[in-house]
Amino acid sequence: MNQQRKHDLCLYLVKRLMKERLDNGGYITQALLDIVPDRTAIETDNASTTQLWLAFRALVNMREPWRADTDLLAAQDELLQGMIEEAGIITVDEATPSPLDPRLRLWKGDITTLAADAIVNAANSGMTGCWAPLHYCIDNAIHTFAGMQLRYECARIMIEQGHEEPTGKAKITPAYNLPAKHVIHTVGPIANGALNDKLREQLASSYRSCLDASVEAGDTSVAFCCISTGVFGFPAEDAARIAVKTVQDWLDDRESTGKEIPVIVFNVFLDSDEDIYKKILGIS
Repeated sequence: MNQQRKHDLCLYLVKRLMKERLDNGGYITQALLDIVPDRTAIETDNASTTQLWLAFRALVNMREPWRADTDLLAAQDELLQGMIEEAGIITVDEATPSPLDPRLRLWKGDITTLAADAIVNAANSGMTGCWAPLHYCIDNAIHTFAGMQLRYECARIMIEQGHEEPTGKAKITPAYNLPAKHVIHTVGPIANGALNDKLREQLASSYRSCLDASVEAGDTSVAFCCISTGVFGFPAEDAARIAVKTVQDWLDDRESTGKEIPVIVFNVFLDSDEDIYKKILGIS
């Protein structure tokens, strides 16, 4: 995607989303003013492409799960798919296999560029994504780059369910604009740094629920983020050991019945998490 096309798409989307927000009783938040202090810069096309992209992302992060029209989705989809392609799509085969267990792989990078059949999202109990504009979390990134369709679908599922998503369970949706086929949303336990057996079992349950959902959907590869280790406060090394052990046990059980197993990728973003998984998986 050339820069002029990216600029034009961002400008169109920001104008549409700002109008939609104001028409539905919303207001221009401080977060938007921090990105584009002079609103007339948008109307007169004097905002930079970077400003427009950040404004688009912030507006999407705050947008209610309304159904979007065809023109809005077409512009959004072209923008997001172009940006993901520019970032570089990563295949599961590019992840490093574990010498100790070749069924498991490790990859460090942005999960929104990973072309696994399913990627796992560390969701909250509301299941409709991160609503904080430009927040630096995996839930925000996945919803942003999947597109507005994902929040709409998650909200539909939650309305149908009629209650918040329990800890340790999982829901699966299409991935829309992501290179993955599906997103599996799971709510991990909130540990705040203190562990007990209940929290450990809840975390293990999240991994099992994601795996069950993936094979039911026919996925042949699953990429796990580090569930519960961010703001939920689960100690990173404890979480990694539970993740690997739980996944291995699940794979063993499935293999013992002669069923096919998916390729597993543990996706990390931080250097510290990469070091932990390298140690557990025996990767030098």
